[in-house]
Amino acid sequence: MSAVAFAGRGQSAGDFSHGGGSIALGPSDAFVSSPAVQEIAERALAYLEAGYAIHFSGPPGTGKTTLAFHVAAQLGSPTILIHGDHEFGSSDLIGRESGYRRSRVVDNYISSVVKLEEEGRALWMDNRITTACRLGHSIIYDEFNRSKPEANNPFLSILSEGVLNVPRLHGRGEGYIRVHPNFRAIFTSNPAEYAGVYRAQDALLDRMITLYLGHYDRDTEIAIAASKAGIEHERAARVVDFVRLCRQKGPDPHYPTLRASIAIARVLAARGGEASLRNPVFQWACKDILGRASQSGAKEAELSSTASTIYCAASSSANLKKGCRRSLICVVGNQPSLQFETGAQHGHPSTTYPGFE
Repeated sequence: MSAVAFAGRGQSAGDFSHGGGSIALGPSDAFVSSPAVQEIAERALAYLEAGYAIHFSGPPGTGKTTLAFHVAAQLGSPTILIHGDHEFGSSDLIGRESGYRRSRVVDNYISSVVKLEEEGRALWMDNRITTACRLGHSIIYDEFNRSKPEANNPFLSILSEGVLNVPRLHGRGEGYIRVHPNFRAIFTSNPAEYAGVYRAQDALLDRMITLYLGHYDRDTEIAIAASKAGIEHERAARVVDFVRLCRQKGPDPHYPTLRASIAIARVLAARGGEASLRNPVFQWACKDILGRASQSGAKEAELSSTASTIYCAASSSANLKKGCRRSLICVVGNQPSLQFETGAQHGHPSTTYPGFE
C-alpha cells in the first residue's frame, strides 16, 4: 500500500487504461500485522482466490479500508478504488455516451455526379467497473452502501454470471462484456443504522462473503497506535488503555475508536510528554478528542458526557492517591455535569480508574 492514485468521478476508460485510475499496490512497511489481522487477511485471500467477492463489514474505526488495501496488494493486480456516493448512478460505475463522432464521404469521381455519405455515432466511454472487468483489475468499493442500492445493480450479474450487462451497447453488439478471469472485488460497509447509509440489497450480499470486523484486541491496538504515531510501546499502551476504558464504560461499545488512540498518541508525539493526567497536553487532548461535544444529536452529547465523566473519574483517582482535598468539576458544554469529592475524608464513595495518574 504505497502510492495511491485516486480516480475522479466520471473519468473515462482512456484515463484508466493509461494508469490514471488504477492504483499500484505493493507491500507497505507502515502496515501493522498481528495474529488477529493476519488471520482475517488469510481468510479473505482464500475466498478471493476461489473467485468470490469479499465484504468487510463493521463500525467505523475498525480498519476495514486499510485491510482491504492490504488484501488487494497481495493479489498483485492493479486496483481501482471507488468510494460510495449517494449521487452515484449506474453510469458513474459502468460508463456513458460522451461526445459524438460524425463522418462524411464526398464521392466526386464523375464531375457531374456528387455522392454524399454521412454517418453519426455517439462515443461510449467506459467507467470504473467496465474498465476493471475488461482488463482484470481488482476493485475496492469503499463504503459501497453509501451509494443507492439501484446504482450497485451491475454487480449482480458480474458476481453471479461473470457478465457485465451494458444495455446502452446492445445496439452495437457489445451489450454483454465477459468479465476477465482475474477480476476481483472487495467491498467495505458501515452498519445500516449509521447516518448516510443505505440498506444493501439482499441479492447482492448473497453474492459475496461477508467478514464482520470489530475492535481489535489490546495488543493489536497498541501496536497500531505506536506505529502510526511513532511513539514507544509504553506510551501507546497507556493511551490505548484509556480509550478502551471510555469504550467499555460508555453507552456505545464502538466509540471511541482506534482513531482516537492514534490522534492522542500523535499529539503526544508532536508536543512531548507522558500519557499521564499530570501532563496538561494529555489532559486537554483527552478532553477534546474523547469528550467531543455535538449539538447535532443527543447520542453524541451522551457520548461526550460519558467520556468526560471517565476522564474526571480517572483524575479523581490520581488526586486521591496524592491526598488532595478538593472538588473536581467536569464541564460539558457550558454546564457543570459532574462533581467528584477527591478528599478521602469526605466519606463519599468514589469511582477510581487506577493507572492514569
